[in-house]
Amino acid sequence: MLYLSKENIRQAVSKKELLDEVEQALCLQEVGRFTMPQRMHLDSGENTLLLMPCLTERFYGTKLVTVFPGNINQNLPTVAAVMLLNSADTGETLAILDGQELTALRTGAMGGVGIRHTCPPDTERLGIVGTGVQGLNQALFAASVRPLKEIQLLSRNTKNVATLVEKLAVELPEIRIRAAASIESLLESSQVIITATNSSVPVLPNNEELLNGRHFIGIGSYKPIMRELPETLFHLAKHIFVDTEYAIEESGDLALPLSEGWISREQVSPLGKLLMGQQNDPGFPGETTIFKSVGMALLDVCVAELIYKNSIEQGLGKQL
Repeated sequence: MLYLSKENIRQAVSKKELLDEVEQALCLQEVGRFTMPQRMHLDSGENTLLLMPCLTERFYGTKLVTVFPGNINQNLPTVAAVMLLNSADTGETLAILDGQELTALRTGAMGGVGIRHTCPPDTERLGIVGTGVQGLNQALFAASVRPLKEIQLLSRNTKNVATLVEKLAVELPEIRIRAAASIESLLESSQVIITATNSSVPVLPNNEELLNGRHFIGIGSYKPIMRELPETLFHLAKHIFVDTEYAIEESGDLALPLSEGWISREQVSPLGKLLMGQQNDPGFPGETTIFKSVGMALLDVCVAELIYKNSIEQGLGKQL
């Protein structure tokens, strides 16, 4: 059994490989050659334990995740996780992967895939609301799929903003990285906006002028009580894409707009349908688009398979 640490995982795969693997997983979802129950949520106050199993034709994967939002006040990660990869032929455990790193990379790649297919190819200005682990990864993957010239960052924690500005300035020296003065200024100067928070109320203003014609990637809301996106945005967006249709029930950013009639069920479509040519391209001129991701176990097992195979070829990890 192979143990793969954060460092091993980073060494094993490139951003392009991860982006392509996430796209293949979305297409696999449309074909249906997998078994994935809806993930189990166990809540204790604001804290959550998630159990995420998935079976494919080659591998079984199970991820255990804890989400403790209060950890941010202790300078600790809010998400901890472990991923198990088993053979579909024998059931034996082939690998244990650091689930925190796996989650960080596949979620960053998912945001990048959303930008690849729902945002203009000449996008140069990105705004990110939320400066945790995903603030970093979303910026890195976005920069790998679009010719960005500027990234603005905003968070309630100004210290986190300053730290992330410094990190990204090193990682992306060719791009101007700066803290946004306000959410209004971030929206005014950004073509694409990524929200990566655990907020229970919208983090964007209900202002049509600031929202219209922009492209939104929402990755933070994964419970019905969580929302990042305001009502007006749903009245503006013709196209709303999701990574999985489970998002309709899991995220308050879709459950509430549907129940309130702000959008119709017909407006919401899996991104995999677009990738497979089953959905018309949303187009870009003047469009307002939304891509909402909640993550799913199929992504984890597909990305874990890629990491495992690359690690075997490169001699990475530790045999237990």
